[in-house]
Amino acid sequence: MMRFVVPLLAAILTISLAIPSAISAASAQEWSQVSSPSPGPTQVIGFYSAGCIQGAQALPTEGPGYEAIRLSRNRNWGHPVTLDFIKNFSEQVRAAGQSQLYIGDIGQPRGGPMSFGHASHQVGLDVDIWFERQPGARRAPTDRENPRLRSLVRGDDGGVDDAVFADQHMVLLRMAATAPGVDRMFVNKWIKQRICSTATGNRAWLRKLVPWYGHDEHFHVRLYCPPGNPQCQPQATYADDDGCGEALDSWFRKAPITPPPPGAPVRPYRPKLPPACQQVLNAP
Repeated sequence: MMRFVVPLLAAILTISLAIPSAISAASAQEWSQVSSPSPGPTQVIGFYSAGCIQGAQALPTEGPGYEAIRLSRNRNWGHPVTLDFIKNFSEQVRAAGQSQLYIGDIGQPRGGPMSFGHASHQVGLDVDIWFERQPGARRAPTDRENPRLRSLVRGDDGGVDDAVFADQHMVLLRMAATAPGVDRMFVNKWIKQRICSTATGNRAWLRKLVPWYGHDEHFHVRLYCPPGNPQCQPQATYADDDGCGEALDSWFRKAPITPPPPGAPVRPYRPKLPPACQQVLNAP
């Protein structure tokens, strides 16, 4: 499902985002070809879908409670607060008796737009965590390039797939949503609906589950701009309720995404970045 979503989101973001004083015009291909971070102290520059990061750090390919997957992409770079979140959350999941996590894309060594797969993940404050887990021994890095990653939503997009969805998924989302530093988490509308209808007790954490296209095989965690990063542009806030009313209902009135015809040209996502990002890209 996700492979049809990103070009559409890129077009939406290209129209809707306006980053002041933005003149950097480097292509996504240029950013994806850089294999190492820029020197200097870690600094987030710009917005989640139109920015970059100086001094990014790499998430170790594995640690207590997690394994990074698709390592050939070289997208396991982020801000230290993101790496700390992943490590602490993975430890919490392991302590709860759940299998180790698959950690997907964070960002490129210097952030910036990606040549495929995402419109955001540009400043090292986003991370994809997959619902699928592999119990037992760790997998070799080469075996993590194409692991089984089942969707929690039925193939006809008609609801949650009860053959895959389990209570552990709700526990997982609750632990992530209540972790320090988490701004919001993007999940599929059907997953949000299921949790809205079944969650009990304190439901304050549900507001952080934001419906978005795709996100049926993984959930996307977005962290707040960290202190000491004055060039980081925060995302607008959202309602204080649990998000289970009209905000969710409106997603079921949206027209379904229509995949582009085979061979149709896809407009490359080339956001306007803050001027400082050109310096980050060009640094030795």
